Amino acid sequence: MSLKLAFGGKGGVGKTTVTSLIARTIAALNKETSVIAIDADPVANLAAGLGIDETQPITPVAELSDLIAERTGATPGTMGGFFTLNPKVDDIPDRFSIEKDGVKLLVMGTVQQGGSGCICPEATILKALMNHLVLARNEVVVMDMEAGVEHLGRATSGSVDALVVVVNPGKRSRVAADKIRKLGRDIGIKNIVILGNRIKSEEDKDLIRESMSDYKIIGFLPELDEIIQSDRNGTRPFDDLSNIPEELKMITKKLMDLDNPK
Repeated sequence: MSLKLAFGGKGGVGKTTVTSLIARTIAALNKETSVIAIDADPVANLAAGLGIDETQPITPVAELSDLIAERTGATPGTMGGFFTLNPKVDDIPDRFSIEKDGVKLLVMGTVQQGGSGCICPEATILKALMNHLVLARNEVVVMDMEAGVEHLGRATSGSVDALVVVVNPGKRSRVAADKIRKLGRDIGIKNIVILGNRIKSEEDKDLIRESMSDYKIIGFLPELDEIIQSDRNGTRPFDDLSNIPEELKMITKKLMDLDNPK
């Protein structure tokens, strides 16, 4: 199975929780599948959703200064000059990921200076790594992106099976979805779908359907007490995945079918 999914959405919609649950569900439904979860959001908290001990140190790839210097030939934090634009990255996912219940977590980190488009060693490593994950790895890659899609370049975007925009009922989610769709289309992502989250009624579903009639809606997830309580307790939701709602299973299976469309 070689499935590549990117998840986006404005802050507060539950994007990271949804991403972690779908990654875990894919791993549980197909135990022979290798799943890598990429935390590409500057506010990195995908580890908590996956149930990885927060006391376990996770160094973002962008902060692996010695490795970046070795692979690019330039000191991190510098701009300009000469350095390798196609550094070796194929060993990074296995060396620097942490696994929990069949899902490997890799935290990308952010470039601290120069902006997302800077030509610097850190950005070069992150771009090369994302290219490798999307284009070369024969496995499931689930990416928790920030509102933008800065780690995805034109070379990789065409191979992303779907950009899933997580929304809540309301006009603000529509505005955010439009911005994310534009960014996705600008770099060539063809399949951009909506996932409605924290749905409390049929009225909520109708609001999303009506306000986003020009989007493909892949499904709706209800407001779940389990997620609210786990957030309060600092635990991952649905530690026992046999208790996940049927709606989540259906959405996950729809996404898995993208790897082998009929």
